[in-house]
Amino acid sequence: MNILKQVLGIDVAQKELVVCLSKLNSDLSIDHYANKVFSNKEAGFVALIKWVKKLTIENVEIHFVMEATGVYHQKFAYYLDANGFNVSIVLPNKISNYMRTLENRTITDKTCAEAIAQFGLERKLDKWRKPNIIYKNLQQLTREREQIVEERSIVKNQLHAENAEAEPNANSMKRLKARIKFLNQQEKEIKQDIEKCIKKDESIEKEINNITTIPGVGRLTATIVLAETNGFELIRNKKQLISYSGLDVREKQSGTSIKGKPRISKKGNKFLRKAMFFPALSAVKHEQNYKEIYARLVSKSGIKMKGLVAVQRKLLELIYIIFKNKTVYQSDYIKEKRAQLHELEVAL
Repeated sequence: MNILKQVLGIDVAQKELVVCLSKLNSDLSIDHYANKVFSNKEAGFVALIKWVKKLTIENVEIHFVMEATGVYHQKFAYYLDANGFNVSIVLPNKISNYMRTLENRTITDKTCAEAIAQFGLERKLDKWRKPNIIYKNLQQLTREREQIVEERSIVKNQLHAENAEAEPNANSMKRLKARIKFLNQQEKEIKQDIEKCIKKDESIEKEINNITTIPGVGRLTATIVLAETNGFELIRNKKQLISYSGLDVREKQSGTSIKGKPRISKKGNKFLRKAMFFPALSAVKHEQNYKEIYARLVSKSGIKMKGLVAVQRKLLELIYIIFKNKTVYQSDYIKEKRAQLHELEVAL
């Protein structure tokens, strides 16, 4: 029996790689015929490649498929790319949704690796390309800034609590204020580094300038979105982007007895969700189109956050459209489309 396709499914963890070697036969049957665990470091990578070469057929290309697991998959992906192997990185929500369709309900590292391998055998996946180094640097810088902002918020709360004491400790307050000043300075330096990084690439700076024509979206927000999506490298449509950010709505309903409240999944990139919060607040205040969307949803549901999440989704989708179309925001675009549709209806 001939082999049509060979895939290594990789379930990535912080310290180990749980792998499954699978093949698609000429009769379209699938065999998961080898499993093993390797360390998630260079010595483990070398051992893994030797193991794969020993168990696969040379005249059929081996395809490596893994999830985008935080930052833990990156070293191995870079290693495979540097050595000329065919690599695909799949968004986690895709694998999660795919696993629900399988008969196996037991979820372990081994079954996850098997599911990833089977997904790779059944689908035609895009080959992964190493991220633009500028996007990578921007991601590191924006995440570092986020950590500093969170730490500063904690220190400010400590200062507020200390100040509310009946007899505040002067030395404690002095140290807390010094820490806040230090964190402010660090954030300022990071923002300067971000600007320097952006200015190194004229095309990225142009994309950011285009995105910031959207009301409420500043340079930092635009930078975070591009950095976290690697310039939308793994994103193929708006629905996939919303799912990747965790802003997709999940609802459980069955018959008349089960009716759960619709909620956003939050199973996605938390940095994207955080980045869109304040721009949505600003857009609701200053842009008529988003005011209408917000007001309509709040009047219908009575939940302000529901309207705000809808605006976050719309803004994120708009950033994606502007990036893909290499254009700028047009405030009267929707009105023009409605007018054109009305004129067409009258003519008919």
